[in-house]
Amino acid sequence: MTGTDTLAAALATGTVVLDGGLSNQLESAGHDLGDELWSARLLAQRPEAIVEAHLAYFEAGADVAITSSYQATFEGFARRGIGHERAAALLALSVESAREAARRARANGVTRPLWVAASAGPYGAMLADGSEYRGRYGLGAGELERFHRPRLEVLAAAGPDVLALETVPDADEAAALVRAVRGLGVPAWLSYSVAGGRTRAGQPLEEAFALAADADEIIAVGVNCCAPEDAGGAVETAARVTGKPVVVYPNSGESWDAEARAWNGRTTFAPDQVTGWRESGARLIGGCCRVGPEAVAGVAEALRA
Repeated sequence: MTGTDTLAAALATGTVVLDGGLSNQLESAGHDLGDELWSARLLAQRPEAIVEAHLAYFEAGADVAITSSYQATFEGFARRGIGHERAAALLALSVESAREAARRARANGVTRPLWVAASAGPYGAMLADGSEYRGRYGLGAGELERFHRPRLEVLAAAGPDVLALETVPDADEAAALVRAVRGLGVPAWLSYSVAGGRTRAGQPLEEAFALAADADEIIAVGVNCCAPEDAGGAVETAARVTGKPVVVYPNSGESWDAEARAWNGRTTFAPDQVTGWRESGARLIGGCCRVGPEAVAGVAEALRA
């Protein structure tokens, strides 16, 4: 990428379409994700499936592929008997898989710029017990920074366009992540999981977003993995507090039952919502869990109309 086609440059002049839920696209293709590693399990077993899932979103109109590393951690891989060196290779493979999907998309005639966002989920994602929607793990900021930094170093070295610090439930963990990305040489976005105008841990969004306002490494701030109904107000707050481009990619509107490992409720995500988010300051817009290629195609159509 040149200086004129970086993601940051694109955000300064327009709106970028994010992809949708990687896990639901993999499940729709018949892959079983019913273990603690979630989609990251396929990095070791079926990496081609991940490439195909990314490609489906690029061809649907997404400009950014978010990698399969959300739940990929050294600790999580170790519980499956995967050592540090192999785990690092799998983290790097998550970035390369998205790059390969972009190459195939271009070979298939896609001409617009395509970017790769290396996903780094919260500490609670590694625990795989639903605590990523609660925060408050009982760890200090230093411990959280030490947890995140090694994985972020590997992901950054793999050469993504941006690091996606996503689904963060707790402002304390966000502060640790902002420190952890310093000096890596790759920009990042920071997105919280929210409910009712607060982080999942209960902090006011004004305070949570303010943590990133003066961080040069953070090129966008916002929310993901939340109900679409909570997105609009959060976008307005993020834009007002930080003055940065806002990232927003909510879930379908269904709710996740961590104990049953199943989704419940009805879909409330609609592509016609995205123009309102854009008017409020959103510049990276897409979907998270249960938002598939068809919905992303609708988002792309609405934003490019």
